[in-house]
Amino acid sequence: MSTETHWNKVYTDKAVTQVSWFQLHASQSIQLIQSLKLEPDAAMIDVGAGASILTDELLDLGYRHLTVLDISNMALQQSQQRLGDRAHLIDWRVADLLSVEFEPEIYQVWHDRAVFHFLTQPQAQKRYIQQVKTAVQPLGYVIMATFAEDGPLKCSGLEVQRYSVAQLQQQFAEPDFRFISSVQDVHITPNQQAQKFNYVVFQKQ
Repeated sequence: MSTETHWNKVYTDKAVTQVSWFQLHASQSIQLIQSLKLEPDAAMIDVGAGASILTDELLDLGYRHLTVLDISNMALQQSQQRLGDRAHLIDWRVADLLSVEFEPEIYQVWHDRAVFHFLTQPQAQKRYIQQVKTAVQPLGYVIMATFAEDGPLKCSGLEVQRYSVAQLQQQFAEPDFRFISSVQDVHITPNQQAQKFNYVVFQKQ
């Protein structure tokens, strides 16, 4: 089964509120984005966004240059339906982020909650990081959230690569990226399971 088929099936078979990564509020991501003290027109991309509520909350806060990318058109359709009249304010992109062509240095913020940890092969990890280097502006920010080193071994039936903060720093290493901050978060799934995440903020040099 292709990656696209897998995720379209997930968003067809389950309600958005039933998937393990569902958040009623994207509180940790919002806190980190606000800590950057960006202008309202800062260009941001949420990769592997699924049907996340983050976009809604960023619009509520006045940010107005938002791109949402996911391989699943079913997931993005659900977000568009939820946003209703505001959906046209977002740049929606149905694409595989490893193969999509980004305009050079277009985004001030790259946000990823729980995509990078699905890339278990070094070649895919390197390609991902190259995409970040291409798409993010100099002195722009990368917000990465992955399962922590003691987090789940699988998600949605797929193997994942867990990361400590130090391991994420090794992946996003100097001189290309500068470590800014990190925080650990415990996500409670709809089934009341605790999942440990590491959130790390880097600045592209």
